[in-house]
Amino acid sequence: MSSPFVIIYGGSGALGSVAVRLFKQRMYQVINIDLSSNASADHSIAVPSNFETLSEQSTYISDKVSGILNNNKVDAIVCVAGGWQGGNAASKDFIGSADKSIKQSVNTSLIAASLAARYLSPTGLLVLAGAAPALKGTPGMIGYGMAKAAVHHLVTSLAMPGSGVDGRVVGILPVTLDTKENRSAMPNADFTTWTPLETVVERIFTWLSTPAECESGKLYSIITENSVTKFE
Repeated sequence: MSSPFVIIYGGSGALGSVAVRLFKQRMYQVINIDLSSNASADHSIAVPSNFETLSEQSTYISDKVSGILNNNKVDAIVCVAGGWQGGNAASKDFIGSADKSIKQSVNTSLIAASLAARYLSPTGLLVLAGAAPALKGTPGMIGYGMAKAAVHHLVTSLAMPGSGVDGRVVGILPVTLDTKENRSAMPNADFTTWTPLETVVERIFTWLSTPAECESGKLYSIITENSVTKFE
């Protein structure tokens, strides 16, 4: 019997790379989708950046996934593609940063949802990445907050009857992830309030293997205090 499949969208980034590694350790066949390849994945789909429309990009990715799966289904689709963008409405790059946030978070989540409708097992799990700060206003990072709020809405909608997705859907809403990039950018921060990447992926494993541990349609804020992480 062949190993089960999982798709990591954003598997070349910080959190995505950890997800690729830990799923591989659990004997999954990992399909990475990102702007660049991840040599640790079993299959990598490097997405060109020159598509004129989101529809063209989605079709390209779906065709690549179909060729890899060969009529198999996937147990999980974990979309952790994204990136932080700051800026208020008066910022010089306000529109550009908002556009980038939409492409990084909303467009990737929409494509992940489309993949789930076609390839996710009925008992499978779709995970989309929102952000805890976007549960309320984000005046200093408006485009980013707006994009993440859209992802939250997508999670809620996909979990409802008639959405086209049969599996479970959850959103993960971190505050600050403990990455090398964040440590470099904020060297004086309180790292005991930052969430380790492995902690996030381990919780996804729990949700996947024990369905009763998560509620479809729920947005799980990831709160870390004194190096202890809670999913609320």
